[in-house]
Amino acid sequence: MEPYFITLLVKLGVVASLAAFVIRYQPLRRTLMRDSRTLDQRLRLSLWFSGIFGSGVAIRVLVRSYEAVDLGLEGSMLAGVVGGYVTGMLSGILISVPAMFSHEYLSLPLFAGIGILGGLVRDLASDKEDIWRFSPLFDLNLIRALTKGHNYRRALLHFIFVAAILVAEYLRQALGDVFPGRIFSVDDKWPDHSFPGSLAVYATTFFAVALPLKVWNNTRTEVKLEEQGRLLMKARLEALTSQINPHFLFNTLNSVSALIRTNPQEARLVVLKLSRILRRRLRHHDNFATLRDELEFINDYLSIEMTRFGDKLRFVKNIDPDTLDMLVPSMLLQPLVENSIKHGLAGKVEGGVITIETHKLENRLQLIVQDDGVGIAEEKLATLLGDGIGVSNVTERLKVLFGSNYRMWIDSQPARGTRISIEMPEFETAFASAIS
Repeated sequence: MEPYFITLLVKLGVVASLAAFVIRYQPLRRTLMRDSRTLDQRLRLSLWFSGIFGSGVAIRVLVRSYEAVDLGLEGSMLAGVVGGYVTGMLSGILISVPAMFSHEYLSLPLFAGIGILGGLVRDLASDKEDIWRFSPLFDLNLIRALTKGHNYRRALLHFIFVAAILVAEYLRQALGDVFPGRIFSVDDKWPDHSFPGSLAVYATTFFAVALPLKVWNNTRTEVKLEEQGRLLMKARLEALTSQINPHFLFNTLNSVSALIRTNPQEARLVVLKLSRILRRRLRHHDNFATLRDELEFINDYLSIEMTRFGDKLRFVKNIDPDTLDMLVPSMLLQPLVENSIKHGLAGKVEGGVITIETHKLENRLQLIVQDDGVGIAEEKLATLLGDGIGVSNVTERLKVLFGSNYRMWIDSQPARGTRISIEMPEFETAFASAIS
């Protein structure tokens, strides 16, 4: 009987390998990850299942050996449990087609019925996640059922699932005994139907259904964790960006308030410029923009500030043309320019110059915002990256996006000015779209 036990072990190895292979195929993986599916998606899922498990039946029929690759019953059950009645029934019918050429005519009604049985188990689940939580270790289901405060409805579903698998195998063996040669069973060629042998067959069928679910659920969990991480990062970026907008708006409205009495016409122009800035912000919901767009935003912003400062504020750009279409986090430069005005030039009687430089260094982008203002005291410079909304906000956003793969440093000398430099990897459009 030893060769037959080896066949059962090989069968488990085959089903585990198939489960791992299936989850790597992206279209099928995306369909498996769905909690609900359209009719078209269920039909495609049944074609995938029948192609995968039906090929094993075809190999067994054509070669008349390799019984371990025949997973027709298990595939029909999995199709029903994962996809529902339609997927299970259609998969069972298609999986049985190769067996029909070998005169195993009972395969079709049995596999179709097993697919419907799997769909019934799925329908009994109040939460479809309970299907994926099914463990191939039966004792865990028992422990869960006896644990205080456990979800007994889920435990009951798992017991029903186990019973459905065992009933499916019993039907196959019973039909094989009554109608020899009309349906395939691994134990047909066994010398006897001893209890250890029958127990091994039932256990193998159980694990052949449970193992793929376990493998696929592990992948589903990883995908969900990645998606949650992406959404968390997106939420953090949106929260940081929303901190900048009110700060900028507050300062601009202060400028308008100061102009209303002294120069109403100029105040109206400032409001028009502000509305153009806000309209651009409302039109672009992404967390990223090209450097070209960011510089246009800075031009509008500085035109508002120049209204307040007049000739005391001057703006110089030294832009590498190769950097204009590179992606940067939106609203990255504005808080740095605002800091230069507020802390560097506002206290300087004669005003000063703000310079923005960009350079492309291999696959990295360097941004520099520099002023010739009053500078920053050494004791304050040490804590600047963690204080206030402006610089600390930029630092936090860069940290969220790039981890440790960026550099931001500040050089400042009292009475000579401040230079803020940022070096970041070249941003890929696909990644930016995913985060947005």
